[in-house]
Amino acid sequence: MSIFFLTLLLMIILITVSSFASEEEDALLGLKSGIVDRSNSLQDWSKVNQTDNGSSSICIWSGITCLTDPHNNSVVIGLDLSQRNLSGSISGKYINVLRNLVLLNLSHNSFTGELPAEIFTSLANLTVLDISRNNFDGHFPTVPSNAQKKNQLSILDAFSNSFSGPLPDQQLSKLEFLKVLNLAGSYFEGPIPASYGSFKNLEFLHLAGNLLDGEIPPELGNLKTVTHIEIGYNSYMQGSIPSEFGSMTQLQYLDIAGANISGSIPSTFCNLRHLESLFLFRNHLTGSIPSCFGNISSLKNLDLSDNSITDPIPDTFAKLINLRLLSLMYNQMNGSIPRGIENLPNLEALLIWNNFFTGSLPLNLGLNSKLKWVDISNNNLHGDIPHGICYGRTLSRLILFSNSFSGELSNSLTNCSSLVRLRIENNSFSGDILALKLSLRYGATYVDLSRNNFTGGIPENLMAEALKIEYFNVSYNPGLGGIIPSHIWSLPALANFSASFCNISGDLPQPTPNFKCSSSISTVELSGNKLSGDLPESIASCEALNVLDLSHNKLSGSIPDQFGSSSSLALLNISFNQLSGSVPRSNNFIFTDASAFIGNPDLCGAPLKPCSGALAALSLSARRKSVKRRISLICFGVVLLVAVLICLLLYLIWHQKVLWKMISFTGLPEFTAKDILRSINSTYVNDFSTETVQPPLLSSSSLNICKVVLPTGITVSVKKIEWDSKRRQVISEFINSLGNVRHKNLVRLLGLCSNKSCGYLLFDYYLPRENLAANIVRLTKARDAATTTRSTSSSRWAVKYKIITGIARGLCYLHNDCHPPIPHGDLKASNILFEEGNMEEPHLADFGVKAILRMLNNGTTNSISSTVDDLIESASIKEEMYRDICSFGEVILEILRNGKPINAGGSNTPSNPTAAESFIREILDENDEVKLGTSEEAEIKLVLEVALLCTSSKPSNRPTMDEALKLLLSGV
Repeated sequence: MSIFFLTLLLMIILITVSSFASEEEDALLGLKSGIVDRSNSLQDWSKVNQTDNGSSSICIWSGITCLTDPHNNSVVIGLDLSQRNLSGSISGKYINVLRNLVLLNLSHNSFTGELPAEIFTSLANLTVLDISRNNFDGHFPTVPSNAQKKNQLSILDAFSNSFSGPLPDQQLSKLEFLKVLNLAGSYFEGPIPASYGSFKNLEFLHLAGNLLDGEIPPELGNLKTVTHIEIGYNSYMQGSIPSEFGSMTQLQYLDIAGANISGSIPSTFCNLRHLESLFLFRNHLTGSIPSCFGNISSLKNLDLSDNSITDPIPDTFAKLINLRLLSLMYNQMNGSIPRGIENLPNLEALLIWNNFFTGSLPLNLGLNSKLKWVDISNNNLHGDIPHGICYGRTLSRLILFSNSFSGELSNSLTNCSSLVRLRIENNSFSGDILALKLSLRYGATYVDLSRNNFTGGIPENLMAEALKIEYFNVSYNPGLGGIIPSHIWSLPALANFSASFCNISGDLPQPTPNFKCSSSISTVELSGNKLSGDLPESIASCEALNVLDLSHNKLSGSIPDQFGSSSSLALLNISFNQLSGSVPRSNNFIFTDASAFIGNPDLCGAPLKPCSGALAALSLSARRKSVKRRISLICFGVVLLVAVLICLLLYLIWHQKVLWKMISFTGLPEFTAKDILRSINSTYVNDFSTETVQPPLLSSSSLNICKVVLPTGITVSVKKIEWDSKRRQVISEFINSLGNVRHKNLVRLLGLCSNKSCGYLLFDYYLPRENLAANIVRLTKARDAATTTRSTSSSRWAVKYKIITGIARGLCYLHNDCHPPIPHGDLKASNILFEEGNMEEPHLADFGVKAILRMLNNGTTNSISSTVDDLIESASIKEEMYRDICSFGEVILEILRNGKPINAGGSNTPSNPTAAESFIREILDENDEVKLGTSEEAEIKLVLEVALLCTSSKPSNRPTMDEALKLLLSGV
């Protein structure tokens, strides 16, 4: 009997194990049914895959980890679906079955919907839960009280999702094994729960980048095991940093940047003897830096920039032997820089610009460390540049402008081959500039020596080897003298050369017989010198030359006709010279003011006084020739247009009957092509067949657009593109890459419905008037601004600032987080959209559309073999990104000026210090709610500075979007 019962028990166990294995298999297949797997990475999740004995084995499926006992019975303990290009939803019904899971990793995908509560109610053995970088939304599930004690969870990473509502409260804090809690980058609201201070084993806490408010709870100071805390980039109720934070004795990293906190820095921070990084920038902190900070010997990174901190840098900082970054810029600090800083062996970045520091730099700064970045501009410092500042040959950026420095460069920069960016304008430096020869030879790209007292001219051999220089400015050095180096027209990277008011004489460099202008040179400013001779006509052949200022010189002769036919020259200023003859008739000069030509008594023709006699006859003959050319071109254009229309008609007839294909991206149900076409039909053309649908499309700045309601009631915007069948694959590949772009400040591309001749792009729908261009005036009215946002306490400037940073985040994502980068191509106020009733969160529309248009217009040669990367590269992606940045600056200026039109580099932006000050006053007047002397005034000035940097006439002088965003958020 005992043998019988033992056999029966064994059979029951085997049946139970087999049954449970079958349940897990069915659960995984059920889970797969709700997942959109565009890359087919879960193709082996199938009952077809069996082991050698013929039974189904889920343990060999992708992403599955099993635990097998000595009897060869297996259970699933790990499910890792990270970075598989998956979307869709996760069903709690099937998660509930996988009760033995120890690890669940869904990160770096595009899952949507609510996170199943079953993860916390049923998976008692789960130790690692990683759902980061998805799009889960709704409220975060709570942990039932009966599951808290037995739950083994130690890592909970939900970074970068779309959760809303309050942070999960007390139930979560009772997970006694939790070590990592990352809830950053969503839309959580409300205060940080005080219960978060009761975690027993927490080491990592990240809550930054949400919509949290309230005060920072002092109870967080009870976290005795925490080493890393990030709670910045929220909008806490303005209050101080709790002094209790000084009790977190194991803390190594603390970031509360951009958090609306005020008050002074707690002296209790000096108890944090393991602290390595402290980031408190872009707040409202006041008072002085506690001198006991010098006792935190572990400190490596200290950034207190963009606050209202006063008083000198404590002398005790000389003891911070591990310090690498010291950033105190944009404060109200004063006094001299402590001499002891020169002895810090690890110091790499000293950033203290925009303060009131006095005295000289420490004499041996750079001798004992490997400095990389020094920015001490806009202070009241004087003396020489320390002779050892580049001793370690690592200094790449030296920014000293707007101080009272003096002396010669040869004492400090003679052998600085590592230097990339040098800005020492608006000081009192003297002597010659030959000391920069090594820097220019080895890689300096930006050099500004203007408004100093340099002499000795610009040596020819200095510029000859400057193969990487992009920006060179020596203007307003009245004693410089010398002549213009001949190499300025042909240096491969040079885009801006400025040497105005330098007492330079001689002729403009004459081109050689094999003269070929550099493809990069865009701006040459040589006004206020003693240049003589004729205007070399070949200069007009410089294809990139956009600005040429030769005013206030002694140039003679006539203006070559080539200047009138230049395809790029937008601004030519030759006023106050000795030129004669007729101004060439050209479209280039139609909008050029007479001020560009005045001061030349013998010069005539529009926009100056009419010419007479022989000159007038010549002008009349030129006009007649121009009229004949125009008539010829018009006739040719009409013939060409008729031919194109005939070809287009034949093309459309030929492609009437073709097959359609539908691709759905994140956020769109799996509609068929027939669903999409039927929806377009039912909305616009009731009697068209699904194969030949051609809806009446409204015009757009880029592609045709219409509004369509899909079967489930989803409303989308549809844009139509037409392509050659040979280019379909290349363009659709690029559109697929756009479909995978996901950021809260970008309008989502939801799908592509296409055939051989055309395609329909489906985007999130926004009301036609919900864009920045239509609503920018509403931002000037405090009551209107408040009623259009979720926070009625938002000031006009706060709303504007949030819009600006939102635009920057979206553009930064396209430029820096997409591979390859995606230039927007058409950034303007009308392409910045808002959801109805929320004027704080902008969404960029039409990104990448210009690239699609370029692909459509690209030649057909080798089009079949061309790849997306090839097309993007051929379209000069770097130039497009520069244009994006300029457009971003123009949008900022438009917001600052309440919708008034902006012409970057034109009369609406400052061109000299006096005009700049006037411009700042004008901006402050436009934002009259901002009180002088407040942090908001400083914030406006910072935003304006970013805008002017972005709209610089020299593209390479513009910051990258990553740099622009950092400047906006931190002043760095």
